[in-house]
Amino acid sequence: MMVSLNADIIGHPPTIRQIICCPLFAQNKTTLRRAASRVRCTPMTTFEPTRHPHRRLNSLTGEWVQVSPHRLQRPWLGAVETLPPDHRPAHDPRCYLCPGNERAGGARNPAYADTFVFTNDFAAVLPDVPPAPDAPQHGPEQLLRAVAVPGTARVLCFSSRHDLTLAEMDDVGILKVVEMWVEQTLDLGRRYRWVQLFENKGEMMGSSNPHPHGQVWGIDALPNEPRKEDERQQAYWQREGRPLLVDYARLEAERGERVVLENDDWLIVVPFWAIWPFETLLLPRRHVSRLPDLTGGERRSLAAILKRLLTRYDNLFSAPFPYSMGWHGAPFGSEPAAHWQLHAHFLPPLLRSATIRKFMVGYELLGEPQRDLTAEQAAERLRALSDTHYQHL
Repeated sequence: MMVSLNADIIGHPPTIRQIICCPLFAQNKTTLRRAASRVRCTPMTTFEPTRHPHRRLNSLTGEWVQVSPHRLQRPWLGAVETLPPDHRPAHDPRCYLCPGNERAGGARNPAYADTFVFTNDFAAVLPDVPPAPDAPQHGPEQLLRAVAVPGTARVLCFSSRHDLTLAEMDDVGILKVVEMWVEQTLDLGRRYRWVQLFENKGEMMGSSNPHPHGQVWGIDALPNEPRKEDERQQAYWQREGRPLLVDYARLEAERGERVVLENDDWLIVVPFWAIWPFETLLLPRRHVSRLPDLTGGERRSLAAILKRLLTRYDNLFSAPFPYSMGWHGAPFGSEPAAHWQLHAHFLPPLLRSATIRKFMVGYELLGEPQRDLTAEQAAERLRALSDTHYQHL
């Protein structure tokens, strides 16, 4: 094979064989050196999770996430939004969650001082729902299946103060929220199979009211996400004889690279399989199936570590940090619950600043989730932040 080292070859690096067979091999050493410096070859490298694209398995759901750390080098030309001012009064006469105010349905809130619970005036689920007709077992009509799901949805006001968030409340106030979570879990767990506590914080997460609040739903079904977690935890229990998340918490505590915060009772990590940039997973150190199973000491230490985590979230970009969070515990009913471990997910969208968020689009909607920042890098950034809220530094 005879080729010349012309501009096309220089523009497209030649192989070793092309260089050796070239008639210019002995005639033009300068050209040779230029060509040889651009020889196509595959360097021997070792896989580095901070440099090379890879997939990580979410052991809790069985799903994969694509990690692309090399993309952190690309320039950002996307939107940069302006944050709205966050100056709120302690009591807003227009707020339907503030004490003493009238709600949209005409009911009036009591003059509550701490926490307050009421049935959602615009609930997504209802307690009295007639059964849906059964779908046929055969033929195309079996593809159109619907089932009625009775349920209850309540609003949980965290504080009477309109101008606070959980991050700005003290440990005593947060403990009252923890106790409210426990009470609601017990109450709805007597009637429904699944109890879902959650909070959507910030306009970016679709929150319709800045007053500090969350929700709780009780439904007679096991939703998609806890169903996947139930199956994976059950399978691990059958293989290993231990709860999956108890083993995972111990492993993360030993390795340390993804740990954000810890105390005697709790561990907070950016999970190995995190999807959102600064996603965290809150885990008890001992085996606990549900929130009501926590001791008094564990509830107090939970309030303390929540305060520290949410303060660091706000400190990351010196702004109120939006997120969706929620608790997952063992379903209620007759099924065994030994494989279940209580845990809370924090799923924040922010990526580069207080205005630049991660979007779940394209490949992530049609293929699988993808992230650039590794879980280890995210944990390192959160660990480095202060426990003192940025407004008080």
